[in-house]
Amino acid sequence: MSLVDAAHGRGDSTGADAPSVAETPGRRGVRQVVGAYAALAKPRVIELLLVTTIPAMFLAGREIPSPWLVLATLVGGTMAAGSANALNCVIDTDIDKVMKRTKRRPLVRDSVPQRGALIFGLALGAASFAVLALTVNLLSAILAVATILFYIFVYTLVLKRRTPQNVVWGGAAGCMPVVIGWSAVSGTVEWPALVMFGVIFFWTPPHTWALAMKYREDYERAGVPMLPVVATPEHVAKQIVIYSWVMVGWTLLLAPATSWLYTTFAVVAGAWFLFYAHRLRAAVGRGVETKPMALFHRSNTYLMIVFCALAVDAAIGLPVLGLPF
Repeated sequence: MSLVDAAHGRGDSTGADAPSVAETPGRRGVRQVVGAYAALAKPRVIELLLVTTIPAMFLAGREIPSPWLVLATLVGGTMAAGSANALNCVIDTDIDKVMKRTKRRPLVRDSVPQRGALIFGLALGAASFAVLALTVNLLSAILAVATILFYIFVYTLVLKRRTPQNVVWGGAAGCMPVVIGWSAVSGTVEWPALVMFGVIFFWTPPHTWALAMKYREDYERAGVPMLPVVATPEHVAKQIVIYSWVMVGWTLLLAPATSWLYTTFAVVAGAWFLFYAHRLRAAVGRGVETKPMALFHRSNTYLMIVFCALAVDAAIGLPVLGLPF
């Protein structure tokens, strides 16, 4: 969900439920049916993906990109993310049925037939490729399809149920929107896009593990070996701190491609997030009540601050700090 499952997946990283709909076949209105299918796409996850895509497009040109290009990229990207999320729901229906947090999703409530959800997911994927290839460029379209395939075949089918490192490596799918956004503007993939990819890559574990600490019993009941299920709270909190430090340090690698404005926000926001990561670890170490969801929600705010700072920095057009060599 994260952005994995999220994209994260994020999926599991948001806990978004399907809207309440009437379950009696033949008695649901068009609005309720559309709402059930829309819920398969997990729109709350997509919102976070868009927050990172637009700043990447701004940074790629160091200016405000064409509104039409932004719109086309967001439409294609939204379809791709929706495709991955819908197909994930099809595969993980058995898990969703036993997790309290996901028991209201459309396939669990029989609001959408399995076959319909599968067709919907595949159609969205095909549409995303067509939209991006025809209105943006072929590279962005290929990257979008590659992201869907990685999310389904590598994360959902292989990693998620087999290893506590699932969200670490599976989180790569949630990092791809920034690469797609960059390629939409530049037609290439350059080093700043890879750095932005890394920021989200290192952000995903603290974000998702904080959620999993709260819903540990849910994941354990579903047989998903999230780190908080198989490791002690002390170990999980330590890993959250380590990844948080790497994430904050990684954001500073974008300094040569930005100005003092972004760098200042990255440092201040990073210090703010690290404070709460260390506070969580301290609470776990003292054996007092912990509030991992506080860190989970702040991780969303942190990512928004960093990427909004990127967008503003690029839009204003301040002189970049440049490479030190």
